[in-house]
Amino acid sequence: MKIGIDIDGVILDYERVLKTYGELYDYIELNKKGLVNKHEQYLRDRYNWTNEERMNFINKYFVKLSKKAELIPGAKDVIEMLQKEGNQFIIISARGYTLEEMQEDAQKKLDEEGLKFDKYYWKQEDKVEIAKKENIDVMIDDTYQVCKKLAENKVKTIYFRDKNMKILEENEYLKEVSNWGEIYRYIMEENK
Repeated sequence: MKIGIDIDGVILDYERVLKTYGELYDYIELNKKGLVNKHEQYLRDRYNWTNEERMNFINKYFVKLSKKAELIPGAKDVIEMLQKEGNQFIIISARGYTLEEMQEDAQKKLDEEGLKFDKYYWKQEDKVEIAKKENIDVMIDDTYQVCKKLAENKVKTIYFRDKNMKILEENEYLKEVSNWGEIYRYIMEENK
């Protein structure tokens, strides 16, 4: 099976780290209560920050937090088990789109952990195009907008949903999971 996989929020726990420091930045540094929608993943949609406040956060924290992000529990073990079963993994990530150094940080972390993938697509805004080009059997992502678009375009998608993220209705193209054990079970069942 060809598996497309996002990095942030799927392999690296960057999204949770980003949300933590977003809260601290909003409450301590900006001294305000700018949270407008905790169900939004992107900072621009979560807070009522000005463009200047958002850019200050990006410049001050994105790279720093990128270096802090650890692997999501179970990610390495399950990826390696699935690779031994003959599955291919293709990274399809927006990493590096905002700041080039973040792509380098992710690659360094993956190398340190001994995680190797069959192909890498960085700085990707349209994951549907790459998933179709690569004939992906299933794509794993944590962004509801991306998952919704993939499923609408008939790409089987695993939505790795954090507890506060929006719920998407499951269908033949969309499966929601919350941990790597569920991903393993789903892929093994699809391989039968």
